[in-house]
Amino acid sequence: MTDLAPAPLRLLIADDEPLAAERLQLLLARCDGVDLVGTASDGESAVRMAEALEPDLLLLDIAMPGLDGIEVARALSSRRPSPAVIFVTAFNEFAVAAFEVAAVDYVMKPVEPERLDRALARARAYLVARSADGPSAPPSRYLEEFWASDMSGLVRIATRDIDRVSAERDYMRLHVGPRSWLIHHSMNALEDGLDPARFIRLHRSAIVRRDFVTGFARNASGRWIARLADGSEQPVGRLYSDAVREMAGR
Repeated sequence: MTDLAPAPLRLLIADDEPLAAERLQLLLARCDGVDLVGTASDGESAVRMAEALEPDLLLLDIAMPGLDGIEVARALSSRRPSPAVIFVTAFNEFAVAAFEVAAVDYVMKPVEPERLDRALARARAYLVARSADGPSAPPSRYLEEFWASDMSGLVRIATRDIDRVSAERDYMRLHVGPRSWLIHHSMNALEDGLDPARFIRLHRSAIVRRDFVTGFARNASGRWIARLADGSEQPVGRLYSDAVREMAGR
């Protein structure tokens, strides 16, 4: 007895550029296990078609007339189950907004076949994992990943890998081991988006992963200093001294 093949991945394309939509259709035609159920040329049509056709996955442009791709994803996020979303765009500045609506992937145009294959595989894995948790399981309210720009394009950074976050004017620097990336975000919004069971704010300009803190000491003026696993130290702001006592169970 042979195992049944998995059901095809039902996709909806939303892109206001006919040539870009056609290119995606041609690329999908060479992919196994996918079923294109429709295409939309604006955000409102994308929402209506997604509600009627119930696709597993949306391939969403971001810059569209009316509702943009981010707004489409937000509009559909309350559905149970909501479709998975892969953004397909020519712009990298929307990457931060993309992770806020729990996008599965963020693919830059022009789309390469191998890159689309990886994005579809990621979407399948996400849908399988979600199905195992139950279709009505609510999504986590905390951020699980970030997208950041570097010289090679966009980099996906898992939240669990971030050692600490430091503020630099209107940007936040995500530190992962010896490397770091800048994202355009506010510290307060970032604090709200990070799981407090995993991260702690120690200063108006610093958030640290709890298990990256190895200890606390007082400096000559009596201020708390957090010792970090990489050997560095982080001053604790006066407004956050209660966090030290809470973390130390005092």
